[in-house]
Amino acid sequence: MESIHKTVLLKETIDGLNLNQKEALVLDCTFGGGGHSKEILEKYPNVKIIAFDQDKTAWDKAKSKFKGLEKRIYFINANFKDLNIIQDFSEKDFGKYALGAIGQGTHFSQNPFPKNLIDGIIFDLGLSSDQLENSGRGFTFMKDEPLLMTMKENPSDEDLTAKDIVNSWEEKNLADIIYGYGEERFSRKIAKNIVEARKKEEIKTTFDLVKIIENSVPASYRRGRLHFATKTFQALRIAVNDELGVLQSGLGKGLEALRSGGRMSVISFHSLEDRIVKKFFKLSKDERKINLINKKPIIASKEELKSNNRSRSAKLRILEKI
Repeated sequence: MESIHKTVLLKETIDGLNLNQKEALVLDCTFGGGGHSKEILEKYPNVKIIAFDQDKTAWDKAKSKFKGLEKRIYFINANFKDLNIIQDFSEKDFGKYALGAIGQGTHFSQNPFPKNLIDGIIFDLGLSSDQLENSGRGFTFMKDEPLLMTMKENPSDEDLTAKDIVNSWEEKNLADIIYGYGEERFSRKIAKNIVEARKKEEIKTTFDLVKIIENSVPASYRRGRLHFATKTFQALRIAVNDELGVLQSGLGKGLEALRSGGRMSVISFHSLEDRIVKKFFKLSKDERKINLINKKPIIASKEELKSNNRSRSAKLRILEKI
């Protein structure tokens, strides 16, 4: 199935990287629907891209967009917390990480991705529309799907899933993550009702969980602008994928990989992510490692908000390495 994802803050993110030099190497740490990568390759004919996504289906859905551009992009099926693997790559290493349908490496030097020579990095932290609509892994409360919420295409029995969490975690721990990661004010009631429900029957699907949440919140809350299950689903997804820990690690490794004068664009979509990004940028500036390109986050224009409702919560922060 082809990608349906619509990239947020596309122009602002790419312009912020300042890719005006004749040749540049960019890390797209969250490939998703491939919007940023495609735009960069078309706009800058001398730029090469290494794209990361731990969901292998991301490339399968987006690859039709890259006809004629394949020789300048590598898609690496890995989480961006592991982006440091590129630092010691040689040609032979690509067989271990990159998918065979993409560029074969002959256009790169012997060690194509050396440490501290990355010119630009993009982190687009939102969940792609493809994952919400087409993954079948339970990211959306609008479809009845298995309660997985893992970014991995084929999770193993050892991988944590949302089903594991709701059926085995203690009530206090459930309440803590729903409140801490979802900022859900009815977290205690939801956690209590999850525990009561699983005593009767295992919670297996998204609709099983939605019904429990619906019975845990007031009628006025169910009629609110934001769907009543949004915050609980966000919390479980963050917990399953350790998104906040991964983000902290990825930002640090990304900054290390940048060359002096290289830039990093980071788009966040909720307050927990943005808090981590803002704190990381401030600490790096205090340590005189970076300069801030924008002191206040860049948000979507009125025109973008009209055409893409998903952009309403997006915040873009950009740094330049000293």
